Amino acid sequence: MVDTILIDLKALMVEREDCDAGTVEKLRAGLAQGKTQYRSLRESAELLKKKTETNAGTPQGKRWHLKLAIAQYFLGHIADAIENFKQAEGALANFYLGKALLEKQQLDEAIKAFEKAEKSGYNVNQVKLQRAGIHRLKGDVTQARSVLKEVESQASHNPEYHFQIACCYLLEGQRDSAIKHFEKAVELDPTHTGALFQLGHCNDLAGNDDDAVDFYERCITHPPIHVGLLMNLGILYEDCDKYDKAVDCYRRILHANPNDEQARLFLKDAEASLTMYYNPEAEAASSRFNQVLEIPVTDFELSVRSRNCLKKMNIRTLGDLTRVNEQQLLSSKNFGETSLNEIKVILQAQGLRVGQALEQGATIERRYVPNQQLSEAEQALLNKPVSDLNLSVRARKCMNRLTITTIGDLIMRTADELLEAKNFGMTSLNEVREKLRQLGLNLRGD
Repeated sequence: MVDTILIDLKALMVEREDCDAGTVEKLRAGLAQGKTQYRSLRESAELLKKKTETNAGTPQGKRWHLKLAIAQYFLGHIADAIENFKQAEGALANFYLGKALLEKQQLDEAIKAFEKAEKSGYNVNQVKLQRAGIHRLKGDVTQARSVLKEVESQASHNPEYHFQIACCYLLEGQRDSAIKHFEKAVELDPTHTGALFQLGHCNDLAGNDDDAVDFYERCITHPPIHVGLLMNLGILYEDCDKYDKAVDCYRRILHANPNDEQARLFLKDAEASLTMYYNPEAEAASSRFNQVLEIPVTDFELSVRSRNCLKKMNIRTLGDLTRVNEQQLLSSKNFGETSLNEIKVILQAQGLRVGQALEQGATIERRYVPNQQLSEAEQALLNKPVSDLNLSVRARKCMNRLTITTIGDLIMRTADELLEAKNFGMTSLNEVREKLRQLGLNLRGD
């Protein structure tokens, strides 16, 4: 087997002044060869900084600023790249300045940069495709589609065209059509990072974790690599107990932006998980036990009297029955020894008993069911899906694990219950609390 010859990035970036679209493509190909190439590019960027200083104010200086900006852009140092693109000149410099400004959501400035790129001779269709993306990001899908219509005949075989069309479909809620065009974009360009990321994200949302990881991992080999990609992939790695890979993702984010507090917190959690003892048999047994506790009492053949008494006491699951003692049950009106014995038989069949959680020192209370009458507006709010909160990927996955489907389900949980969920830490808890606070709601016990 012949070893792949690594592209010499120092020779590409430092030994020559010229820089064109071919240089950029060769740089991308080089970075796709592995992490050692990123180290080489970082070293090249340091040398390029010195060249910009030595040649400040000269035509050569502008060319070195362009190369330095390109290096910084692909390393993820977007703010630094923008400053150096502005000190360069030409079509390529303005086009990538526009893309860097898009990364920072500076849409109006990005439009100006793309206009300069077009006037300087950059490919008109490529500029129009970027302009369509800006209209879409501003929420004007109609105008975005109008621009895409202008280039349809020339760009129908262009991967960026299919990517932009797919993004429009996503905003319009036509996910299947969007996926079709994302797949077409990847078919035309297997290295299209935007399309690969979106296919990963669509599978992530659908719960297809293996497919999501596959697309994200393909995306990560084709720079520039975006923070959202690394964050989503890191979370998926944690879900698969691949904490070493998750740590690598969060460290890469912090390498590009040391001030990213969310990445810093996630890194701390992932590093802590690396040192935790994990017993898969105990985890499986605990999971099965918790599933039994969540079985609704309505799943069993109960007498009308017992069923009505449990309903009045807000006892909904077998777990709730383990959190009350016999005296509490018997104190309920119309609940006698016959009903108690009926309950005991059901619990015994599941390996449980009345008051078991109390004996074991359980501190988690029964889920809260509001007794007061709610207005139609209040009830409608609580019946809204929890997805309406637009939670982060990590928090959303925890909601799925806990089978929390509505906002009403969520506010019935205490902070301690949420923190019991795998990979749900204080960062996610604070996020949930803030989202609920915006709606005038709180978790139980807050």
